[in-house]
Amino acid sequence: MAGPSDADNEAPESVGVSRRDVIRSALTATAGLSVASVLDLNAARTMAQPRENASSPDRPITFERVAARAEDLARAGYRPAADDLPAELAGLNYDGFQAIRFRPEASLRLGPRFSLQMFHRGGLHAKRVEISLQSPDGGVRPLAYDPTLFDLGPELQGRRYPASLGFAGFRIAHNFDAARPDDHEEFLVFLGASYFRLRGRNQTYGLSARGVAVDTGLPSGEEFPDFTTFWIDQPRADAASLTILALLDGPSLTGAYRFTVSPGESSTVAVETALFPRRRIAALGLAPLTSMFLHGENGPGARGAEPFDDFRPQVHDSDGLLVQTPGDRLWRPLVNGRPAPQISAFRASPLEGFGLMQRERRFAAYLDVQARHEDRPGLWVTPRGNGFGAGAVRLFEIPSRTEATDNIVAAFVPEAPVEAGQPLRLGYALATVGAEPSPPLARVVSTRVGSAERLRPTDPPTPQRRLYVIDFEGPGLPDDPTADIAVALSASAGAFVGPYAERVPQTGGWRLYAEFRPPEPWPAGDVVLRARLAHAGRVITETWDAVA
Repeated sequence: MAGPSDADNEAPESVGVSRRDVIRSALTATAGLSVASVLDLNAARTMAQPRENASSPDRPITFERVAARAEDLARAGYRPAADDLPAELAGLNYDGFQAIRFRPEASLRLGPRFSLQMFHRGGLHAKRVEISLQSPDGGVRPLAYDPTLFDLGPELQGRRYPASLGFAGFRIAHNFDAARPDDHEEFLVFLGASYFRLRGRNQTYGLSARGVAVDTGLPSGEEFPDFTTFWIDQPRADAASLTILALLDGPSLTGAYRFTVSPGESSTVAVETALFPRRRIAALGLAPLTSMFLHGENGPGARGAEPFDDFRPQVHDSDGLLVQTPGDRLWRPLVNGRPAPQISAFRASPLEGFGLMQRERRFAAYLDVQARHEDRPGLWVTPRGNGFGAGAVRLFEIPSRTEATDNIVAAFVPEAPVEAGQPLRLGYALATVGAEPSPPLARVVSTRVGSAERLRPTDPPTPQRRLYVIDFEGPGLPDDPTADIAVALSASAGAFVGPYAERVPQTGGWRLYAEFRPPEPWPAGDVVLRARLAHAGRVITETWDAVA
């Protein structure tokens, strides 16, 4: 049997330096400004469910039993994991950790279509996680560490560790082609804090999801709870999905999770969670997504953004945030290179979904043969049941000069702080997105910013004048270049001058040109810009949104 595809031992925070440490230090040093949105959200409807007794170990492990365990744990004080990693493992650098390989022949079968491999502890991945398999009849088998499962690499050759060492995480592979039963391809990784990565068939790993985010962007610093225990259900014969239960623990809260994972062209995860706060949490991030945006077409020309000296035209795992409501779909292009973190909030009434997308799908846009940014998926979050309640999608853009840093975070944050002893229960779906399906509205495909002097020179030149060029493509755009297109533009300060739209015959889309003249003096807060197109009295594009 072929083992899972080689994604190395890489987690969202394991390249070079800890991405979590970079994000924590950047946001603690400088808190950004919150950008208000015109979208509103319905009242909160999350609630706790009846508690199931966590005793009786002979019974199968269910989501309700994990929730009961999390609730009991929340009543006790937080106890950090023991610092029991041997010194030679704790001191591993990136290359030393990457040299440790799970032996493909030791992969564990999970029914005929899934298989499992574990990650060794070491370096940045010092914490131990408990992993158990649960058979269809309810029997639970804890997985014990065995050094023969791994090729430990040249630094650790000949070392032996006890079964109590445990594992750092795991990855799961799937037989995407039923006609080739032994050809398993990795598609899911849980490794580090509450991070996990998901991809669909023919996609490569990009951004990460997280179980929860705690106080992201606050001056007090972000907290990173950990998945400490996993129960992986052995699927029944030829099952198309896999269920994983998980226990989360951190200084501020505990939680129970049920992940129902379905790999495919678009891989999906149905998430159910029950959270139990130990303390008041000012900003609890639900369904958080973490990504990387180094540079691209959106950054150059943005106010205060520095250029990048790179042979590659673009380098990013995601190029924008998409927020969907019943009446609107809003697109915010990502920007890097600003001097300080940028924090924006988008309220929704109600929220239908949000995600970090990778809209640019052409190799020529990246020219990176190894990284394959064009094949990296977006992740789309769809609330289930009664939704997420009142709150906003928050976007955190953290300045970064290296692609080893996940500097973008998006999460839904409830309007009111979460109080100690008040459980929350919610559900949502995650789906990988490659080329986005055609929506009813045309989408933003590029945002470019440059000097307005190029087209409308003045004497003397006015460098503050900026020209925004926004390209829209998709269904509903008229083919007639003489069509009367209505341009809706707004700026929270300053003004747009002389906007006009024209059809782009090379793509079949439409391009909006709009010169922005900034306010004098510049206001203390952010200046929010928005635009969309209409035709024959009907809105035909999503809403473009930016910070000037």
